[in-house]
Amino acid sequence: QVQFVESGGGLVQPGGSLRLSCVTSGFTFSVYHMRWYRQAPGKGRELVAHISSPGGSTNYADSVKGRFTISRDNSKNTVYLQMNSLKPEDTAVYYCNAVWLVSASRTYWGQGTQVTVSS
Repeated sequence: QVQFVESGGGLVQPGGSLRLSCVTSGFTFSVYHMRWYRQAPGKGRELVAHISSPGGSTNYADSVKGRFTISRDNSKNTVYLQMNSLKPEDTAVYYCNAVWLVSASRTYWGQGTQVTVSS
């Protein structure tokens, strides 16, 4: 059974940092691309960062380039999102997503973790 355990969200002041973690189980992590999405209140879900498998190439939304870093540890079946220089507009629920590298029709989602950037 596929499980995602997301952690690391919370309340942080503008300019601060958070590190999100997504520990997965129940599927072969190393053959899945991993992504972080976010959804702010009243808005659609937005792709924030992507890390491929194999190879580990990364892509970011323009709004987070230079501030966020996605990484993965295949030995721990875990994907991370390091978020620096946080802004109020980064406030959202952040979701971990896995997409099978053979077919995007096989995809799994985490339950989401709240990130709030406010003074």
